[in-house]
Formats: sequence, structure tokens, C-alpha cells
Amino acid sequence: MPGPGAYWYGKEEMEAALEVMKDGYLFRYGNENDPKFLKKVFTLENELVRYTGAEHALATSSGTSALLCSAFALGLKPGDEIIIPAYTFVASYSSVVFLGLIPVLAEIDESLSLDPDDIGRRITDRTKAIMPVHMLGNPCNMDRIMAVARKHNLLVLEDCCQAAGASYKGKKIGTIGNIGAFSLNFFKTINTGDGGFIITNDKSLYEIAFGMHDQGHSPNRTGVEIGNRSLLGLNFRINELTAAVALAQLKKLDSIVSVLRQKRAYFKNLISEAKGFKFRVLNDPEGDCGTLCTVIFETREQAAKVSSALGSKTVDKSGWHVYANMEHVLAHLKSVGQPHTKGSYPKTDDILSRSMNISIGVVDGGLGAGWGMNINSTEEEIKEAAAQFVNACKE
Repeated sequence: MPGPGAYWYGKEEMEAALEVMKDGYLFRYGNENDPKFLKKVFTLENELVRYTGAEHALATSSGTSALLCSAFALGLKPGDEIIIPAYTFVASYSSVVFLGLIPVLAEIDESLSLDPDDIGRRITDRTKAIMPVHMLGNPCNMDRIMAVARKHNLLVLEDCCQAAGASYKGKKIGTIGNIGAFSLNFFKTINTGDGGFIITNDKSLYEIAFGMHDQGHSPNRTGVEIGNRSLLGLNFRINELTAAVALAQLKKLDSIVSVLRQKRAYFKNLISEAKGFKFRVLNDPEGDCGTLCTVIFETREQAAKVSSALGSKTVDKSGWHVYANMEHVLAHLKSVGQPHTKGSYPKTDDILSRSMNISIGVVDGGLGAGWGMNINSTEEEIKEAAAQFVNACKE
């Protein structure tokens, strides 16, 4: 059940990986005069700068480590609060918890992303940042979120892990806030199995994130650095093999997003005759990834019946993307004085109980998107899926 990039994994990725394997040099650092050192990580970071328009890019071992390094770079300290939507993957919470930060949950709206109207109600004198999550490939309403951030002097860490390739009003996501974190996990738009990256226009944030990801070292050397470490860091580096695959996938990203948008538009047109639901709000229809088609039914009863008839489930019953399903996160929040249970976020609970995620490119039962199609589905297969959905709504 992979993301669209995995469906398009082919000779380009294999040739890129074999090139590195053939020379046998897998470490991201090396001697530039050594012909076996192909500098794939450096090349990837440069290509990410070119693709996103950001001034700096840093490849990391995962989306989770990208989030952790980004939050660390912002200078957030233990006890600081960061506002995060109640619907997101568990890593949005766990990455900041391990820095001693307190995730303060907020409601979502019918875009299934952070509700700008609810942010103000969550701000306290300990609030230092907002983490808008571009959930399910749909960019958040960044104009309104950035307005709140400016009003309250808050930092903005964009969680872009589910939305590589997305943009908002002509700007690539991750370049709107202070810093952006991405994932290259198997289920994402493009993938290297696991991996991630960070982008920012702030040189200081880049340097701190780099140090955090590589034992405190400064960017951007080629050989092994001795001394001159700027801070105490960890190891979240990627290797040459991962970067080689990422480069091949990155070249396909725009084509992947274009195909997904076309297929989703076709599917949405075919099911528009059905009654009792609406499509989720797209904050920028031209910038959304197209990885999923989310429908919001008028009642939770209808949502449950239709999704069950199709062998799927409503979004509130999906896995570690719904706050109420994260027993370990709930236990932690309770320990820091924030007891949360199902019902703590009634707007989020209501929307998710009436929503169904239909796969267009990301086939992931953990998102409640185990039914639908994939990026390689034919026109006839899309028609068949649409007919099944329409019939389920009628029944």
C-alpha cells in the first residue's frame, strides 16, 4: 500500500542506486578528488533548493528527524508550547515531545487541516510556535495562519511530510513559514523507503538544523570535520544510496502531481451525481497534491455505511493520525497536565466521523484510504471505482 512514487519506481531509481553501489562509496562525506565519491547528497540538496525556491535545503534520515531538527533550529526550549492540529500523524507530536516541548492541540476545519479560527483560543504566554500540517497533500490556509503568527509573534514550522510537490498561491510549501520539514517515506508522494529533508530561507536556521542532524558540525563540508562543532547534535544523516534514489524520484515529482490531479478531477466529476456529501475544502485547488479525494458526508451514519460497503472506514477510525487513537500520546499529554480523550476536540471529531478518504495516489489503510485507485489506474478502473461509490451512496 505505497504512495505514488513507489508505483513509478523503475529503471531510473535502479540505475541511480547501482551507480553508487558499483563505486562502493555510501557515506555522504568524502574526498572530492576521489572518483568513487559521487556527492549524491550534496547534489540532492542543491536540486531541492532549485525545485522549491528555498535558499537552503538539508537532507535527513526521516520526516520525523526533519521535524525534530527544525523545531530545535527554531530555538524552542523545554516547556515551550507549539500549536498542532488534532488530526496529523503521530510524528508531529513525538518529534517535539522529545525536545521537551508541549504540543497544544487545536481543531481542524473542513480542509482537514489546522483551523485558523481555533489557533487564537489555544495561545498562552508559553506559546512560541505553530505547526501547520499540510495534511493529505492539501496546503493549509497559510495566509490566515501567518497573520495569526505575525500578530502574536509566533514562529511557524510547516509540517510538509504528506505534501511534497504542493504549493500555496504560487509558493512551494515549506517556504512560507520559518522552516519546512518533509518526508520521503514509502507512503509519501515520492519516496526512498525512508528519508526526509528540511528547507528554509534563513541561513541561521539552516546552520543550526545541520548541526543538530550531524553531531554539531557546521555546514557544508565534504570530508570528515575535526573540531569546530557549533553545538551538541545527534545523527540524522542520510547516505549516498538514499540520495541517489531521491534524485531519481524528485525528477518525477511534477509529473506525479500532474497525473494525480487529472485522475482525481476525473473521478470527482464521475461521482458528483451522488447525494449526501461534499468534497473537502482545498485551500489552493491549484496547489494541492491530488494524492487523495476526501468526501465529507452529511451524517456520520451515512459515512459509516458507505465506507463499510466499500471495504473502507471513516477517517476517525483510521490509525495514528487521529489524536483520540494515539494512546501513547494521550498518556504523555496527561502526564504534562493536558488530559485529552475522545471528545476533547468536538469539531475535529465531527468532521472526521463524517469523512472518508479515497485513494488517488496514496494507498494507505492507516489514513483510511485503503480503497479507491492508484496513480496507474486506467480510465476503466476509475470509472468502476466511481460507479461503486455512487451505488454505495444510493444504497
